[in-house]
Amino acid sequence: MFVRAGASMRLALLAITFTGSAAGASAQEIYSGLYPQQTGEAIYKGVCQGCHMPDAKGAIGAGAYPALAGDRNLKSTVYMASTIINGRKAMPSFGDGFTDAQIASVINYVRSSFGNHFPGSITPEEVKALRPAAGH
Repeated sequence: MFVRAGASMRLALLAITFTGSAAGASAQEIYSGLYPQQTGEAIYKGVCQGCHMPDAKGAIGAGAYPALAGDRNLKSTVYMASTIINGRKAMPSFGDGFTDAQIASVINYVRSSFGNHFPGSITPEEVKALRPAAGH
């Protein structure tokens, strides 16, 4: 059952769902929870737009996927990093699947794209500080 699957399996299922197949990613990348995309734009297009849509305006259908375009919550880089690392409501955690640099990159991309013009940025070191302590 999907909700009982481990984090790596959930990420594998999400990767297959978003791309339509496992083609293009090695089995090791999928099952280890790693994503090959490095730039914020590539991460958004390869992972995030599957739910938040290509224009970041979200969608309502089988579930509700919030818009990232014009979302005032995105003013806070901490909010965004926490959401990506830990998940929030129906959004799964991507903390095990992305590096600190990937998380910083996609946050900075979304905050400056889709009509968003939030000042400042987040660094990989700041993302790392927001991760849960090991063993907890």
